[in-house]
Amino acid sequence: MSKWKKWPALAAGVLAIALVLGGCSSSSGGKLPKEVTIGYQIIPNAELLVKTKGLAEKQFPDTRINWKAFDSGRDVNTAIASGSIDLGLAGSVPVSIGVANKLPYKVYFLHDIIGDAESLAVRNESNIASVKDLQGKKVATPFGSTAHFSLLSALKLEGVDPKTVTILDLQPQDILAAWQRKDIDAAFVWNPVLAKLTAEGGSVVVSAQQLADQGAITADVGIVRAKFAEDYPEFVKQYVSVLDSAVQAYRDNPDDVAATLAPILSTDKDDALAQTKQLVWLTSAEQADAKYLGTEKDKSGFADVLRQTGEFLVEQKQIPAAPELSVYQEAILR
Repeated sequence: MSKWKKWPALAAGVLAIALVLGGCSSSSGGKLPKEVTIGYQIIPNAELLVKTKGLAEKQFPDTRINWKAFDSGRDVNTAIASGSIDLGLAGSVPVSIGVANKLPYKVYFLHDIIGDAESLAVRNESNIASVKDLQGKKVATPFGSTAHFSLLSALKLEGVDPKTVTILDLQPQDILAAWQRKDIDAAFVWNPVLAKLTAEGGSVVVSAQQLADQGAITADVGIVRAKFAEDYPEFVKQYVSVLDSAVQAYRDNPDDVAATLAPILSTDKDDALAQTKQLVWLTSAEQADAKYLGTEKDKSGFADVLRQTGEFLVEQKQIPAAPELSVYQEAILR
């Protein structure tokens, strides 16, 4: 789960697209970069499909596309801060943290709304039947991630003091290894590792979808370096159109998409399909709705989700302070 100026008046159809993308102007006009580095994660959404099928390379034949894999949004934030990537995917929690820390990026796309794809898996032999049973147990999750946020939210909703739980900061692959060694009792993590935990003696106690129904919304977010977006607005616009085409391909033929993603997810087609169904894929047109990114300044519902996330993180002593809503609104690319 990441300041454009408004473009001059254009034809109605083009203007609609520009607004969805957060319409902006740039001295570079329609110029495309010679090289772009995109930070991605192994999450079954449209961007992973774009990478797997080489759709960005087809759209930008004169631009060298570099794909760099990351295990979590925390590392994506670090990469954006260092300038080693131009675009990246991070969860809504690390994006909220990034905005609070004034990282130089903008939100340009919502890669997915997280549903059952992130969940709390518990070892069947651990005698954990509910979140309250986590007291005295060892639970792993990547700190500063959407999964970490969901775990803390679940504990709060059930009245469990986090200090009574041993919460370990592990990256997804390290969680799998710890699970196989039986070093942990539970883990809040995302697919494909989540699916492996449940396949190896685990069960889901609570999902991000259930927590979202209680107000703890999480998403995987597309972020772009502000300077890159300013210099190459045409690239961002066209890349979003590529993502849209991937969303449509999934809707038209989910079985084919699952077969395409299965190898990179290290699973079979049926499981890949199940994983994709646990995320909500949205087109840029759908994200133009005010409850998501919106098209008007100061009217992004997702910006308020980021603000609420920031305030929760302050309450949980994960960050020292969260900015006002206006700062999060400013982080949405328009």
